[in-house]
Amino acid sequence: MSFATACRTIAMLMLSAGALTACTTLPPPVSTTELKQQVAETERAFARTMAERNHTAFSTFLADETVFFSGKVLRGKQAVAEAWKRFYDAPVAPFSWEPAEVEVLDSGTLAISSGPVRNAKGELIATFTSIWRREASGQWRIIFDKGNDACEKCAK
Repeated sequence: MSFATACRTIAMLMLSAGALTACTTLPPPVSTTELKQQVAETERAFARTMAERNHTAFSTFLADETVFFSGKVLRGKQAVAEAWKRFYDAPVAPFSWEPAEVEVLDSGTLAISSGPVRNAKGELIATFTSIWRREASGQWRIIFDKGNDACEKCAK
């Protein structure tokens, strides 16, 4: 191969690489504030599944390897979905929850949400803490969840 042919080949490869890069540019990064809003909205949508008595929708928020601390440790989407089915069977939701605090890692890959849990009468009965992971699709899925009994200090 001549020097001129080699130079043309290298130039064509560089142009091709540049064209491919232009076609595959990543979307602009999402700010931490926007990510926190996404997680809060996801947590609210997750809680709405209880209010709307939609167990199938509840399951869509669970990561495959989710872990819930529900008296005993529940491991995996199927185990959590099966254990929580009983909360969806009655016509009235036995409890509700909502995020009060949300934080997201600067990387945008993990988030924590926490807030009050209320009984059907609206009385504070517990608090929850959930860890969310952002998947490649951009969807947030819950990977850890733990509830704690409400304390007097929390009720004030």
